[in-house]
Amino acid sequence: MHNDALATLTGRRVVVTGGARGLGAAFVRALVQAGASVVFGDVLHEEGKALAASLVEQGHAATYLPLDLADPASITEFARQAAAQLGGLDALINNAAITHSGGKFADELSVDTWDAVMNVNVRGTWLMSTAALPYLRDAGHGSIVNIASDTAMWGAPKLLAYVASKGAVISMTRSLAREFGAHNVTVNAIAPGLTEVEATAYVPAERHQYYLQGRALTRAQVPDDVTGPVLFLLSDAARFVTGQLLPVNGGFVMN
Repeated sequence: MHNDALATLTGRRVVVTGGARGLGAAFVRALVQAGASVVFGDVLHEEGKALAASLVEQGHAATYLPLDLADPASITEFARQAAAQLGGLDALINNAAITHSGGKFADELSVDTWDAVMNVNVRGTWLMSTAALPYLRDAGHGSIVNIASDTAMWGAPKLLAYVASKGAVISMTRSLAREFGAHNVTVNAIAPGLTEVEATAYVPAERHQYYLQGRALTRAQVPDDVTGPVLFLLSDAARFVTGQLLPVNGGFVMN
């Protein structure tokens, strides 16, 4: 295999959920810079449209489409439109997620909060994966990367619904890899640590400090720390890697 298998995704048709900002936007930018054509979805319509317009102006192939992972019909329509826009699909990054349960103990959570987090983070990941499968299968190959969280590996307190949902994503990754392997589709998961993005602005300063002190690499984690491992899992260099969990957290949690 040539070394450039790690450096290019030229011609790949990739879908990203939750791509309007934060880690998702970092994935979208990294993908188009690596030569991929990208359709990304989000509930943040104005931010999504602005990002797509900026990337197109720079000469990249990027399209924003509305997507609400809490709505099964929205997922099905998004997959259909994305595949039509791209002429098929080669890869999917299941990035979109919500937290909602931050700062509350287990006995303070409402059933509505629990259900909302599970509907987006777990059910949404499942439905998005199955909605993409026919197009990946038609391409004769495919890659899915699920964005989990290292909170599910160390059991972060006062974040139960989110932690449980990301633990489910990790387990789902392994089961989907077994099922989708028959179609030459790999399914892997990345477990980022606490990353400095808009979605983590609510996290108390002491939690950020806890991560800084606990990492083998004692600095803040930024989106670019996560994009490289994701691009690797989408590349030909990882074509025989499936069902795996890769923590990307500076050594805060180690396998």
